[in-house]
Amino acid sequence: MARILALVVLAAIVSSGGNAPALAQQAYPAKPIRIISPFAPGGGNDTLCRIIAPKLVERLKQQVFIENRPGANGIIGTEAAARSAPDGYTIVLIPSGHAVNASLHRKLPYDSIKDFTPITLVGSSPLVLAVHPSLPVKNVKELVALAKARPEQLTYVSAGVGASGHLAGALFETLTGTKMLHIPYRGMALAVTDLIAGQVTMTFGTSLSVVPHVHTGRLRALATTGAERSPALPDLPTVAESVPGYEASLWYGFVGPARMPPEIVRRLNSEIIGVLGLSDVRERLSGQGVDVRTDTPEEFSRLLVTDLERWAKVVKRAGVRAE
Repeated sequence: MARILALVVLAAIVSSGGNAPALAQQAYPAKPIRIISPFAPGGGNDTLCRIIAPKLVERLKQQVFIENRPGANGIIGTEAAARSAPDGYTIVLIPSGHAVNASLHRKLPYDSIKDFTPITLVGSSPLVLAVHPSLPVKNVKELVALAKARPEQLTYVSAGVGASGHLAGALFETLTGTKMLHIPYRGMALAVTDLIAGQVTMTFGTSLSVVPHVHTGRLRALATTGAERSPALPDLPTVAESVPGYEASLWYGFVGPARMPPEIVRRLNSEIIGVLGLSDVRERLSGQGVDVRTDTPEEFSRLLVTDLERWAKVVKRAGVRAE
């Protein structure tokens, strides 16, 4: 009898062999998930991770922890994610700068497209084109006319060479046929301070760094840089309303290492989108100046390719290189 029972058990194991992957997939996640934030604690990327992670814990019934791996404009942490096992237990929140780094740096330690599995967008955050109130312009068309009348006399500041504000300004020059002088700073705090003091002309700055000073009248906002008007700043037109084809929004999205199992990618896509659909999460992201935007892995993949090609042209025309 014991021998017969053993044979029955063995037969059951053999017959279920084809279902083993399915059973393993159903068990995901079976251990904690690591979210890499490739920037220092307290920044925008880190803040978004910490808003999303606790809600993922509730939905996945598994621990989700954040690991900050800052350095080299996000490259260090992103490389760590690329070299992780493609099992769904390590993902990274990348910013739109991920698509720019391939053009800014002569050699990256990874392929910005081939070494990653797109999961979903999280949201986008337009920059704000703001000028010193003394500048005699009230809208983008007037700014373009003034810049053409004063080539290389108007100055725009950014957080550094290759930063989002720098490239937004370079794209503006390319599409409008203007020539302005870029002045890089080490961070936006001093840049905005000098702009308020009237030592420089304008900036393409983040909402958080610019809008508070617009409300006090120390700066004048002309437009936002997204493809559509921002729900957070509905009264401001977009640059594209005056300059067709212009878009220079920041975006954030989750990717994992290349060759992640499709069923795990779909699960993460579904759960992250579920988190982003929660009213309290959307409210907190809006407070950070981020408009929730989600998509399929395939759509996110197309965005990565499109952005890489688009910014490569801008970087080449502007002659920008990372410091």
